[in-house]
Amino acid sequence: MKTRFTPLVKLKKTAMDKSEGVVQKANADLNSARAALEKSYQILDEIRSPQEGSMKDLLASRELLNSARTFVKHNQEWIAYAQNQLSQAKEKLKLDIIEHEKFKYLELQEIEKELKKLKIQEMKDLDEVALMTHNKKERN
Repeated sequence: MKTRFTPLVKLKKTAMDKSEGVVQKANADLNSARAALEKSYQILDEIRSPQEGSMKDLLASRELLNSARTFVKHNQEWIAYAQNQLSQAKEKLKLDIIEHEKFKYLELQEIEKELKKLKIQEMKDLDEVALMTHNKKERN
């Protein structure tokens, strides 16, 4: 049964589905950021400082370590950003679910009201038929 809320329910359902997709994408981004951080830590652990050699080798190793640390820091910031995006997406999804449920409830109330009207009308029609049948029997 269609009500005035049916199009709104469909619209809110679409918005809720879209928000679920955004949450899934944010979750995937967070997992990618965590994997990248783990990889950057592994790379940092694999870098060895030269114990002997020229100053040029030592400076190159130091620059490589600084670069790896910068990469780790970048990935940590990426994780923080991804976590923030995920929490915002979850909050939006929560609001969309509430809106969808609200309009579903209103639609259900409208349907119940309409069914109640139909039931009352059916009772009136049956009473009228019964009255007409009773009057016909009395005339005969």
